[in-house]
Amino acid sequence: MSFTWISSYWPLLLTGTWQTVCLLVISVVFGFVIAIGLAFAQVSGGRLTRLLARSYCTFFRGTPLLIQLWLLYYGVGSLLPMVPGIRQSLFWPILREGFFFAAVSFTLNYAAYEAEVLRGALLAVPKGELEAGRAFGLSPWMLTRRIWLPRAIRIALPTIAGEIVMQLKATPLAFTVTVMDLYAVANKVRQDTLLVYEPLLVVTLFYLALTAVIARVFRGLEAQVPVRR
Repeated sequence: MSFTWISSYWPLLLTGTWQTVCLLVISVVFGFVIAIGLAFAQVSGGRLTRLLARSYCTFFRGTPLLIQLWLLYYGVGSLLPMVPGIRQSLFWPILREGFFFAAVSFTLNYAAYEAEVLRGALLAVPKGELEAGRAFGLSPWMLTRRIWLPRAIRIALPTIAGEIVMQLKATPLAFTVTVMDLYAVANKVRQDTLLVYEPLLVVTLFYLALTAVIARVFRGLEAQVPVRR
């Protein structure tokens, strides 16, 4: 095996790592916000709201992420240039890049999975704690913000960590829409040097390192906020 190529491709490896981390952070942060709304819609929303939220989760959890990504990139992406004035707008440099469509599709997909996790966690919060909050005169908004949602997140922390790791493993799909992520770097090295296993091994180590960081962060969070059942 030969790893002499690393010195030449090191900057590209760092770029790929940055793209992967950005995709992960964007999809997790925005997806989690959407997931909170979807979870509450299923737990305490009206009939129509519950139906819409469940339909959303069913669609995105029931179809492959790769298909969702391609539908956005090759479908919506091919229609965007036809919108009058879009090419002259300030957003066009962003909208024409595969990174944008990858971030959107990853976010929507992650939200569907995380919504189900939060839904279960919300239902797992002891009813006595919610009744105690109401007895103290907390409004529904204050009860949700100070008791219900924080307790649900604490309960779901281990599962959330696992979902984030799974999301990291999904980021190589961005390679299919021209995003230069870690896997795309490995593919470029293979094309340039005809080496197959070496770049894959190096990229695997990068993914393992990112996974270790995620696991470490959540272990620290779980230690600081122990779950009381």
